[in-house]
Amino acid sequence: MPLQHVFIVYLISILIVLLPAFGFSKLFQKAGVANWKAFVPFYNTWIMQELAQRPKHWVFWQFIPVVGWFISPGIFIEFAKLFGRHSFLHHTGAALLAPIYFPFIAYSSDVKFLGVNAVKKHIKSGFREWVDAGVFAIVAATLLRLFVFEAYTIPTGSMEKSLLVNDFLFVSKFSYGPRIPNTPLSIPFVHNYLPYSNSKSYSEAIKIPYTRWWPSSVKRGDATVFNFPAGDTVINREGFQSAQPYYDIQRAAEYGDADAATILNNPNEFPIAVHPIDKTDNYIKRCVGLPGEFLSIRDNCVYINGEKQPLPPNSQMHYLVTVNIPYLDPDIMKEEYDLDAEKGDYTMGDKPNQFRMLLSAVAKDKMQASGLIKEISVDYNYQFGGGPTFPHDEYHQWSRDNFGPVWIPKKGATIKITKENYAIYRRAIQSYEKNDFYQKEGKFILNGKEISEYTFKMDYYWMMGDNRQDSQDSRYWGFVPEDRIVGKAWLIWFSWEKGPRWNRLFRLVK
Repeated sequence: MPLQHVFIVYLISILIVLLPAFGFSKLFQKAGVANWKAFVPFYNTWIMQELAQRPKHWVFWQFIPVVGWFISPGIFIEFAKLFGRHSFLHHTGAALLAPIYFPFIAYSSDVKFLGVNAVKKHIKSGFREWVDAGVFAIVAATLLRLFVFEAYTIPTGSMEKSLLVNDFLFVSKFSYGPRIPNTPLSIPFVHNYLPYSNSKSYSEAIKIPYTRWWPSSVKRGDATVFNFPAGDTVINREGFQSAQPYYDIQRAAEYGDADAATILNNPNEFPIAVHPIDKTDNYIKRCVGLPGEFLSIRDNCVYINGEKQPLPPNSQMHYLVTVNIPYLDPDIMKEEYDLDAEKGDYTMGDKPNQFRMLLSAVAKDKMQASGLIKEISVDYNYQFGGGPTFPHDEYHQWSRDNFGPVWIPKKGATIKITKENYAIYRRAIQSYEKNDFYQKEGKFILNGKEISEYTFKMDYYWMMGDNRQDSQDSRYWGFVPEDRIVGKAWLIWFSWEKGPRWNRLFRLVK
């Protein structure tokens, strides 16, 4: 963790125990303690624990980054009890509004120090016991979700057949190192919007720069969950968000699309929302390209530094298949090859005994080994509505099936900036690494100075779906910076399609 990040995390910890100090000092006086002790960070909470006869090791827990932010309010609540404040409202004020709450009660004439014996005599109602248990459970679950694992549901078919729609996953935060939330003031268990609402579920009053503990690099082939890089600005309306990215609509409007222009010119009906890094929509794809590598795609096959990469075993492609029999039994196709006619996995082609099939590599090999296939070829005419590919400029007319080569940025690596690669790296330099970067009159300007080369501050990755021709991935919006990485898909704990998919429960993700 960089020193400046450590400083910011601990500065917040100090402010949490220092900002209420004016109230603490008066209450310390009432308890017979020198008021100056209230202004010494963490020594003041030591005194509180001493007065409340509570375990003093809580004070040391306050030094655990971020976790300590949850410990301090607990100490404040125990301190408030010493002055006869036992109601849920008072404890909420002590925990969430300490800089206001403690001066308020400290200068109230009816507030007296009652001591630990009065606290022991107080009996909680059964309802209050349930409320306190619920609050503790929420805090514990929030810490687990932030630092250990998080539940995630597969929303689309871009990873089929590896991961299916309505697979419920646990995502390991430890695989790449826990990431400190950029926006810690957030409603628990809610991502970016309140349920059944367009209102944001978080506040940006406190922002923390990108910080990751014990970082570890993403490995090739990992099924990785990340914050959608192009989701920092979205149209906050159903049917848009990351499904129809704002930047795609913006480009379409620039190219003269009347419908796209109408959307952008009507902010009341199509409101714009801007999200911080950790609050953009979550995506899951497979990492196929690592920092510093050259990636290209030829006829839907990925090449890294010129070497062809094997397809994931369950990855899917659209094929034109001519079979040796006139009729395909739906039950056999489902049981033997995992092809569902009801889902459109295979349909009639234009020629006799020809079918359009969405086949995994496993199903394709099995079908060929069975002798069912007479002819097979990739269906390059299959059209997926992903739109124009990255980097959306005049120099690179790449396609979904034939792409690159493109160099993936690596932390500390320096590249020469040219008019040909400007569009490829502009967003990484400008938006992800937070620079004022633009091209003017053939010159490249970075933070007010002309440059000819740039050194990257982060590692970047190239992500693609296993369902190669039906995936909105890096081919359309480019690199995934390391600060967007959430975690590694680890375990399918439940799966549902018209009922539980029992054979997928507790399956490790590969």
